[in-house]
This record gives sequence, C-alpha cells and structure tokens, in this order.
Amino acid sequence: MSGDPAATAFRLAWRLARAVPEPVALTLAERAADRVHARGGARVEQLRDNLRRARPLASPAELDALVRQGLRAYARYWCDVFRLPAWTRERTVGTVRTLGMEPMREHLRSGRGVVAFLGHLGNWDHAAAWSATELTGVVTVAERLRPEAVFTEFLSFRRRLGMEVLPLGDPGTFPALVRRARAGALVPLLADRDLSGSGVPVRFLGEEVPMAAGPAMLALASGAALFPVSVWYDGPPGRPRTLVLEVGEEVHAPPRDPARSAREQRAAAVGAMTQACADVLAEAVRAHPSDWHVLQPLFAGDVARARARTGGGAARGASA
Repeated sequence: MSGDPAATAFRLAWRLARAVPEPVALTLAERAADRVHARGGARVEQLRDNLRRARPLASPAELDALVRQGLRAYARYWCDVFRLPAWTRERTVGTVRTLGMEPMREHLRSGRGVVAFLGHLGNWDHAAAWSATELTGVVTVAERLRPEAVFTEFLSFRRRLGMEVLPLGDPGTFPALVRRARAGALVPLLADRDLSGSGVPVRFLGEEVPMAAGPAMLALASGAALFPVSVWYDGPPGRPRTLVLEVGEEVHAPPRDPARSAREQRAAAVGAMTQACADVLAEAVRAHPSDWHVLQPLFAGDVARARARTGGGAARGASA
C-alpha cells in the first residue's frame, strides 16, 4: 500500500496542506484551480454543462466565471479536507453557522434517528465533523475509491473526524444503517449522484436526474426522520469563511393508498420523498452554484452520451 502512487500523493497532500500557513495553502489551491480552468478538459466542460442547468440565463462570460469560481471552491474543499484533522474543536465548531436546525436537534434529543439528504455542496466532511461534536454519533457510507489504498486513507481520515463509515455497496451496510438509525444516530448520505445504477428518477434543475434512493428507503425502514440539508460557504473567498448548514423541513411519507400493494406504496413513497429532497437541493444549488462540486455526468442526457462514448460503461468517476 505504501508504494501506491495515488495513496502516496494523498498522504503528501495531507502533510503539505498542514505544513504551510493557511493563507498560503488557500492561495496555492486557487492557483491550481485556475490552471485547471485554463487547461480545460472533459471534467471542466462537464462542470460547465452542470452549472448551465443551475444558471440557464447566464451569458458565456458569466458561465465561464462561474466555472472558475466552482473550481476554486472545489480546490478549497480539498484544502480544508487536508487540514481538517489538525483543526481544533473550536475551529471546527466556531466556523459553522446553522439555519433551521432545531427540529432535527429535537428528534435527536428524543432518541429518534435522523437521515440527512445531502448533495455534493460546500464541505460535507466539515459538516459531519461538526455534527459528530455538536449533535450525536454520525454514521455514513463511503464510495469505494480506486486504488484501494486511497479508499483506506479516506476511511481513516473520516473516522478521525468522529464518523463511523461503512462501505457503499456492501450487503451488510444497509441493515447496519437501519440498526444505527433506530438507535438514534445521525446518518448523512450524499444523494445527488446515483452510484448504484438503480436510483430514483427525479426532476432536478429542470431535467431528469437519477438520485440515490437510500435516504428515503432508510427513513422508511428505520422510522428515522428525513431532512434535506444544504451546505455552502459564506464570506469572501481566499480566507477562512463560515460554513452554513441549512436544514429544510422534515420530509414525511405520503399518505397510504389502499389501492396500491405494499411494494407499490413503498416505491411511490421513496419517489415522492426523494423528489421533495431534490427540490430543496435544487434551490440551494441555484443560490450557491459555485459550491456545488459535481464534475461528472449527472443529467440523464449527459450520462447517456458519456456511456455511448465509453461503449456503454458507467460514466461515474470517483469522488470523495
């Protein structure tokens, strides 16, 4: 494992990001993002296409500026991730502001588990570290990154932040999540990218997108409360900023339809609950597009074209 170039690069980045003063690290991250923007490529153009859905009336120049801001924000995410393990509790907690958090807190105080539906927005690792300190035990899942050594590094990193991390796709993961949610845990799940290939089709930013069914399915199976949570940065770029966690209204299952079978009822409930969460996420992305870190094909048309280019293979790409 120690000889794997990717794992070595990640370890080096973790060390270097903490070895230099934060303003220097942030400046270096922005410069790296600007180089990626100038060079272009498939990922940059996919980000452009994704952001065009969030700001359909933007001029080409405005959209290009938004892409540049988005790449800088993504680089900032990585810079903060590499520095997070060295942050004090005061730094982790003091740089977070919450909106609409009280209903979620009340459920957790009563012992009821909570499932949080998140997108790749802002810094979800910082949000989870704050939650583990200020709310309750945090249990989540992680996509299996390649090479395996990088996945192992991220498991170790997130566990150091106070999270219990289970592998995505493992047969025992969903039952374990149900048990944790029933025991009162907070289970934040990134859901705007369907990595299973069997997601729920929803309308998102005006188009069809498959999103992960896991949050709604887990809430239904465990009896936990389901909340959409939006995460973004507030404050000028290039220096320490406040991370905002906004909790939307609790999403409830629709009334039961006696004309439907139990299986049909559950499928309809998962679809309706996922759509309600996607609607909240869409508003957050429209309001804070540069904090939305999705550089992969997401919308149905883009996914189909990417699969056609790769001969039918999944067009996913790894993300943290």
